[in-house]
Amino acid sequence: MRKIILASGSPRRKELLATAGLEFEVIVADVDEIIPQNAQPQDVVKSLALQKASAVAEKYPDCVVIGADTVVVNNNVILGKPKSEADAIKMLTALSGRTHSVCTGVAIICGEKIKSFCETTEVEFYSLREDEIISYVRTGEPMDKAGAYGIQGKGCVLVKSIAGDYFNVVGLPVSKVFRELGDYDV
Repeated sequence: MRKIILASGSPRRKELLATAGLEFEVIVADVDEIIPQNAQPQDVVKSLALQKASAVAEKYPDCVVIGADTVVVNNNVILGKPKSEADAIKMLTALSGRTHSVCTGVAIICGEKIKSFCETTEVEFYSLREDEIISYVRTGEPMDKAGAYGIQGKGCVLVKSIAGDYFNVVGLPVSKVFRELGDYDV
């Protein structure tokens, strides 16, 4: 049995893997995230996930390393984590009453064996009032989340519907990761 390492400091990813019954260690990847120019959002998250997983896998070649990166995409524009409350308000206003995509890239590496994929989920928001947005931003929850919301927290009241993997929106398509790990001796 090979040891699994999650190359992410995300508490949500850690919780999802633990909920799936996997035993793993967290070793946060220390990388300068290099975003490929003119790349589609799906390629960006796959590239970032691979960068994170590769950085940790170099030090632990006998382990199975999982790297991941999640972005929110609205009108083909990537929304990362907000830089300020004003930025969070701007993002949530842009998402109000619209459907956007959440893309999570995943890379799994063990030695020479590398798998990577991107999972995309469509999320529709209710039309939000300005006071709703400001109130939500003041909770602080949006500040460390791509697209300035957390579907698993207080942000659940913003979401009208989703099409696809709910856990992908949380930060990791855990069912698909679990199945992909079947090809590794874990």
